[in-house]
Order: sequence, then C-alpha cells, then structure tokens
Amino acid sequence: MIHSALVVAASLILAFAQGPGFVPLVQKRFTYPDGVPYKVDTDVGLIRGTQLGYNICNSTTEGPESLCQTALFNSLDDFCFWAPSEPGHTVGEIEGEMIAWCTQPGHGTRVIPPGTITGVQFTKTPDYLQVVGFMNQSMIDMVHGDAGGEMDPHGADLRGNPMGGVMFSKSFNGTYLQVVEWHNFMGSDQFCLKACDPRGSDDNKFCEHVFDTQGCGFNAPSNARNGVFESCAGDNQAFPGAANPVAPSSSLCSQFESTAIFGGGVTVPLPSVTSLARGVTTTPGPIPTTSTSSTPATRSPTSTGKTGSTPSQPTTGTPGPTQTDTSSATSIRPGVLLSLLVSFPLSYIY
Repeated sequence: MIHSALVVAASLILAFAQGPGFVPLVQKRFTYPDGVPYKVDTDVGLIRGTQLGYNICNSTTEGPESLCQTALFNSLDDFCFWAPSEPGHTVGEIEGEMIAWCTQPGHGTRVIPPGTITGVQFTKTPDYLQVVGFMNQSMIDMVHGDAGGEMDPHGADLRGNPMGGVMFSKSFNGTYLQVVEWHNFMGSDQFCLKACDPRGSDDNKFCEHVFDTQGCGFNAPSNARNGVFESCAGDNQAFPGAANPVAPSSSLCSQFESTAIFGGGVTVPLPSVTSLARGVTTTPGPIPTTSTSSTPATRSPTSTGKTGSTPSQPTTGTPGPTQTDTSSATSIRPGVLLSLLVSFPLSYIY
C-alpha cells in the first residue's frame, strides 16, 4: 500500500517537474500513417534522456538497423513486439529504448528472423487482441536467459516504455486505430502482447499495466502451445488482478504452418467474434496466492532491478506494481506524498 502510494507520488512529482507543457504518452493521439510525427516524444532535458528511435517508418527505414518505434498489431501473421536495438542488455536495463520487431516486412521496422517464433496463439476477443507464444529470444537481440520485463505506454515518468513507442491496429473496425492501452511481456523465451480496443470503456482495465512482476500467466492467460501456430476467437479474460487468471474459452481456432504465415505469403483471416458481447468477461474468482496457469509466465524486473524467476515456477497472485496509474492519486494529499518521498529515495521506489 505504502509502496504503491510512493510510486503514484513519484509519478505525479516527476510529471509536474517536467513542466506545464508535458503530455503523458497515453494521452497523445495520432492517426496512422499520415498523422504520425517523426518523433512522438519530443521532450528534452528529462531524467531518461530523449527518445531513441523515430515513428515515421517506411521502406527507407526498414531492415536490421531500423530504430522504428511504431508497432502494428493486426493478426496471427502480422504483429510487432518490442525488443532491443542491439544485443548485450537485459530488458530491465533498456525497456525505455526498445524498438519494433515485426513478423512481416512493409512496416519500416526490423523483421523477426525466420525460426524465432516457435509457437503462438492469436486471440481476438470482444475487447482486445492478444498473442502469446514461445521464441528463441537471442535471435532478436535479447540476452539469452533474461527473464525479461514489461513494456507499456505508461512508465514511472509517464513517457512510456519504450519512450515514444506507439501502436496501431486495423483489426477493430477495418481501419487503423491507435491502440491507447497495451502491454507486452518479453523474456525467458516467451512473449505476450495484448492490445485493447480503444473504443471500449474498459481498455485500461483489460490492458492493466501495474502488475509488471506477474508476467504473461497473470496478465494474459491463454492456451498457447509451443510448436502450434493458431488463430482463435475468444472470450474476454477477467480484468488482471480482479480474478483468478484462468485462460478464457476459445473457439473457431485455425492452425497454420509457421513457414506459411511468416514469410510464406499466407494471409490469416481474423476469426469472427460477432457472437460475443463486448464488455463480458469470464466469471471472476478469488485471486489465488499462486497461479496454476500453464501459460507462458515471464517475470519482469522488480523495482530493485532484479529479474524474476524462470517460467517453470508459478506466477505469484499478489500484486507487485512498480508502475501505477496516477488516476488513483487524487485522494492523497500532496504534502503527505512529498513527506513520504523525502523518506524514501527514488532508487527504492523504482
């Protein structure tokens, strides 16, 4: 409780210190592709420095040296996740500098090498898109054995991780929409990415960002299997942190060969979810002490910079946020928060 209040306080004070013109990443809006600026994050002189890459991405930026930080998420065969721009650094060290790696060329990004993804389940639900899968993470410049961490459009200083990283999808209504709320866990040769429908009223709840130490099994429960590449329709999961993290039911699953969908020219159609009602979640249950989910469960760095346990161990059900939504801070008096921060250094909070 105290730790959460400290993180909220730090975020508020950092945002205030960044000046009256500062706009959090999650509040910035763009249209794709023509309305995307060269750099989404134009702030200078702040604690974490400047945005590493750029957001106008095309054929001139595509390739192994790309620093594109505009990700697209459309289907089983067409999605991007966040990974390092160079080898030798853990996710926890450079989460603010991750770049887009995509399954398909044509987005101006780096292209995920063939054979990197060894199994993945894509799910389209009434309120979000999700991929959960397995990979050889060293093939995308991640440190072998790194338990990884979480990327999301928030961050302790509200600039996002990565800074300036934005995401778009045309799978909600047929035209590209900016995905305001998303989260992406990468590590232990596993990944999960959820992009929540910006038209829904609960996108920030389905794509919750404060449970960054809990991993995929807690935040994005699924039925993903290594060696299987499938696209499914599914029910909404319960909001992360509100119920037992059980994989929702799925249907209309179609399986494909990886060589056919990643570089083979096969376009995977979106599964229909017309029979599912938006906003309906799986039946909530009590939050367990430990999760028994068999889905990938990457563990992200804690606030002290340590990485989590390997995915063979169950994820812990007790929330352990290191980043907190500032919307809950309005009931905390600034004087109290400031006095708390004086007592606890920022290095402890983050």
